[in-house]
Amino acid sequence: MRTFLRFAALLLIPSLVAAQRGGGQAPVRSPEMDFKVDLPADDPKLQTLKQQAIRLVDSMSVLTQQMVDQIFSFGELGFQEFETSKYLTGILEKNGFTVTRGVSGIPTAWVAMWRSPAGAKPVISLGSDIDGIPQASNKPAVGYKDPLVIGAPGHGEGHNSGQAVNVTAALAVKKIMEREKMPGTIHLWPGVAEEQIGTKAYYVRDGVFKDVDAVLFTHVGTDLGVSWGQSGSLALISAEFSFKGTSAHAAGAPWRGRSALDAVELMNVAWNFRREHLRTQQRSHYVITDGGDQPNVVPPTAAVWYYFRETDEAGVRALFALGDTIARAAAMATGTQLDTIRILGSAWDGYFSKPIALQMFENIKAVGKPTWDEKDQLLARGIQRELGQPVRGLDSTVAREPSGPVVNPQGGGSDDIGDISWNVPTVTLRFPSNIPGPPGHNWANAISMATPIAHKGATAGAKVQAMTMLDLFTKPTVVAQAWDFFRSVQTAQRKYTPLIRPYDKPAIWLNTDIMARYRPEMRKFYYDPTKYKTYLEQLGITYPTVKAETAVP
Repeated sequence: MRTFLRFAALLLIPSLVAAQRGGGQAPVRSPEMDFKVDLPADDPKLQTLKQQAIRLVDSMSVLTQQMVDQIFSFGELGFQEFETSKYLTGILEKNGFTVTRGVSGIPTAWVAMWRSPAGAKPVISLGSDIDGIPQASNKPAVGYKDPLVIGAPGHGEGHNSGQAVNVTAALAVKKIMEREKMPGTIHLWPGVAEEQIGTKAYYVRDGVFKDVDAVLFTHVGTDLGVSWGQSGSLALISAEFSFKGTSAHAAGAPWRGRSALDAVELMNVAWNFRREHLRTQQRSHYVITDGGDQPNVVPPTAAVWYYFRETDEAGVRALFALGDTIARAAAMATGTQLDTIRILGSAWDGYFSKPIALQMFENIKAVGKPTWDEKDQLLARGIQRELGQPVRGLDSTVAREPSGPVVNPQGGGSDDIGDISWNVPTVTLRFPSNIPGPPGHNWANAISMATPIAHKGATAGAKVQAMTMLDLFTKPTVVAQAWDFFRSVQTAQRKYTPLIRPYDKPAIWLNTDIMARYRPEMRKFYYDPTKYKTYLEQLGITYPTVKAETAVP
């Protein structure tokens, strides 16, 4: 009884009041809204160069398609993207880029650079994520659940497409820079283990962006767009809580044991009770990573993995502190020990550059959405109907203006591009390689990702990316305004402090067992572009394959 009361008291101590606030004040109108951006008009030469970039990207559409399909076929999870990284770095090295591997002690991380003989500045950095998600394997172009390998991971988040956008754009711009003797450096890198929010904070800590002038990030979407200011993505701390108990025969002498699993379960129960009294903006979720070995042995070890999310770093630190306190209380209540609290990843909330976003949007308007044919629309309508979503197909319009700041974020996802955005002027280009309707992080989101929809969307994104690179290489005033906005507006009141601790290291062991289990079978389905024009051709899939009620008569 005494132990239980101590446990209850710990949940109510005043030090936890901050967690109920969960992240400080809601955003209000700030100088970002009034910051004036003066974009210089494209001179005739730049207009010509941009048209050349578009033609070069079009000429590399087969390479873009091959990259999209190849990475899709690998389907690798975070920290295990060995085939993906080998493939991409091979392309870049073949085209004159210098590659540094093992960045930040991460085997699948790398940085590729090409410096113009005419001069190294400015340095324009291109990034995109490369990891997949568990149990997302599905045949592309098939408008219903039909996995390639049952239970295997796949690209149900669309991360197979972003590097294709960047590499194609980089190769196109490199050709132009060489011919025009244009100074500058092209800098490329992968978002390893983004689904674990596992690497970008380490890149920042280790100086990957020390000399970078601007970052152009890409992420798959259903639109062709860009935003500036507060993005609405949440700050995050990913942490695993490990408990130690004492084993015993679960039937013969359970009183001699102390179950570490009991501590895990009590922590989860306490967190779920407390969740009712947290701000609606918070998001938190967990999985048990160690639940014991077998039922007749009292578990001497157990662990639970939490994601804590809030609108800013102050709020997420408070949530993490609350989790720490509840974990310690659960250990006390069960007679176990809280062994370790291991940070597995972290992210700041995202904040994007107004000057670069406005410049990029001019190129988005010039490029426009891809032209979707009836087969593309048929696949989109088929999966939308399959999921019980509004049957609206694919949209062909572009927004009238870029998205501005999210004034009152109410919760949602996270991305560790946020850490980079608080260190270097950054934007994220969204390109239309996916279908509206699926829930995200789901097998259905993989269906379009090795089809003409993904290929067309990536090519459109590469055109925008290449044109924006040329803007930043030839218009120093845009880069200067980006840094002015960064220093005088974005970081005037908030300064970046990492959520990872000085002794934390990337969780490079994650997903090792899953990939070891599924990779041998997945390898049978790797795309071979030397034998087949497309991955659909290799798999013998008719584009599209949908259920009869949505088929063309």
